[in-house]
Amino acid sequence: MPTPINVPDRAVGRLSDAWRHCVGTGRFELALRRDYQDSLALIQREIGFRHIRGHGLFAEGVAVHQPYEYQGSTRTRYNFGYVDQVIDAYLELGIQPFLELGFMPKALASGDQTVFWWQGNVTPPKSLAEWNDLVRATLRHLIDRYGLDLVRQWPIEVWNEPNLTVFWQDANEEAYHRLYEATAFAVKEVDAELQVGGPAISPGADEWLKPFADFVSLRGIPVDFVSKHAYTTGPAQHVPFGVYQTLAPARSLLEQFATPRDLLRSTALEGLPVHITEFNSSYRPDNPIHDTAFHAAYLAPVLAEGGEHVASFSYWTFSDMFEEVGVPTSLFHGGFGLLTHRQIKKPTYHLYAFMARMGSDILARGTDHLVTRDQDGRITVLAWAPVDETGREPVPAGHRLRLSIPVGAEADAAFALRSSVSEEAGNAWAAWREMGRPAAPSSRRLDALRESAEPTRRHSALPVEAGRVQLDLTLDQHEVTLVEISPVHDETPPWLDDRRLFGYARPESETEETS
Repeated sequence: MPTPINVPDRAVGRLSDAWRHCVGTGRFELALRRDYQDSLALIQREIGFRHIRGHGLFAEGVAVHQPYEYQGSTRTRYNFGYVDQVIDAYLELGIQPFLELGFMPKALASGDQTVFWWQGNVTPPKSLAEWNDLVRATLRHLIDRYGLDLVRQWPIEVWNEPNLTVFWQDANEEAYHRLYEATAFAVKEVDAELQVGGPAISPGADEWLKPFADFVSLRGIPVDFVSKHAYTTGPAQHVPFGVYQTLAPARSLLEQFATPRDLLRSTALEGLPVHITEFNSSYRPDNPIHDTAFHAAYLAPVLAEGGEHVASFSYWTFSDMFEEVGVPTSLFHGGFGLLTHRQIKKPTYHLYAFMARMGSDILARGTDHLVTRDQDGRITVLAWAPVDETGREPVPAGHRLRLSIPVGAEADAAFALRSSVSEEAGNAWAAWREMGRPAAPSSRRLDALRESAEPTRRHSALPVEAGRVQLDLTLDQHEVTLVEISPVHDETPPWLDDRRLFGYARPESETEETS
C-alpha cells in the first residue's frame, strides 16, 4: 500500500457549490415533454441543481414573437404560454432558469442563416429597437408572473458563442457588441438589479474577452458577470450517427475555467463572477465517450477543484433529450446527458450524485481524492482512478489509496458505506453493449439497464484508534467511489447475542442476564 495520507482534523477550506449552480439542457420547449420532466425530477431529487440553461427561448418552437397585420400596420403580439409552462415546471422541480437570450425570431431576423435541424436563426435583428421591445416585454412578463425578487435571481446571458460563424452571422464581433449594448440597457431599463452578462464565447476564443471589456467600459455598458464555455476534444471524426475525437487532459478544463479571471485582470471587468455556462469533454452530442465509466473518472478532478476558479461551471447537459443534430436513433448514442432517455443513469450521473452527498468542510484534496466533513461529523471521501485520455495505454485496475481519517476520540468504531461505479459496476453502457446495443430496448431490457446502472455498495466497520480510522482503497479501472464514514455509538441491548442466531445455548462460562 502507498504511504498513508494523514487527513487533518481541521478544515482547510469550504467546498464550493459551483459544480451544482447550473446545468445545461436541450432547447427550451423540450421541457414540455413528459420524459424530460421525469428526468429532471430524478436529477433534482438526487443531485439538486440551482439553475438550468439552454438555447431557444426566442426560437420558433416557443412562439414568443408573433407579428400580425391590423388596420394597415404591422404589430407584434407576445405569446408566453409555452414560456410559462416551462418555467412553472422548473420551479415546481426546485430549479430556476439561467436565461439565454436567443435565437432570433424569424420575423425579426435580418437574414436566413440558421443552426441545428430545428433551425434557430443566428442573424442579428433587423431592428435593435424591436429586439429591445422583445427583451423588455419578456422580462416584464416574467416579473409580473413570478415576482421581482425571484426574477432578480435569474442570470440573463446575451446570445450563445457569437465568436463562431455557425452561431452568429460572420462571427461579427462589432455586431455582437452592438447587440450586447442594446440588450444590457434594455434589461436594466426593466430593473437595475437584474443580472446581465456575456459574451458566452466558445473555447479558443479568449481573444474576445479584453475587447469586450474595453467596449463596455468605454461606453458605460452594464455587465454583472462574464461567461464562456469549455471543452477538451479535438476535431470530429464522423461516422454514421456519431463521432470520435481526441481528448486533452481534464486539467485543461480547469485551465480554461481560470482564463477569464487572468485575462480580465486590470480591466473594468476584473473581479466579476465568471460562469462557465457550458462544459464537457466533447462538444458533440453524439460522442460515445460521454456514456462511459472513463468519463466519470476523467471529470472527477474537475468537479473537485472547479469551484476554486469560477462562480459556476454548468455540465452540458442533464439529459440526452437533446436534438441539435437530429432526433437520436439509439438509446445510447453518445449524448451529452447525465441520463439517457427513459432515465438510465450514466456513470457521470453518479459522480454528481456522489458530490451531492459530500460535506461542506474540506479536510483534504489531492490528485485522486477529496475528503470532506459535514455539520453532523460525517466524513465523506471521494476517490477516483487515474485515466489515460489518449486511450493508448488505459490505466489498469489496482490504483491504491491509504488515508488516516479523524472521526473523534469518543468512538470505538466507525461505519463505512462505499458506493462505486467503474468499468464493471454501475455502467449501463457496458451492459447495453453486452446486450448487443439494442437501439430501442424492450421494457424488460430497460429494467435490466436501470439495475445495471446502480453503483455497487459495500459496508464495513472500521476500528478507531486514537480518534482515527485507516481507510485502504483499491480502485478498479476507471472507478469513482464515495465512502461515507460515521462514528458508531453502540446501542446494542445486553441480551442480544448474534452467536445464538441458530438457537445455540449461551456458553456456560458466561453469566446470563436475567433482568
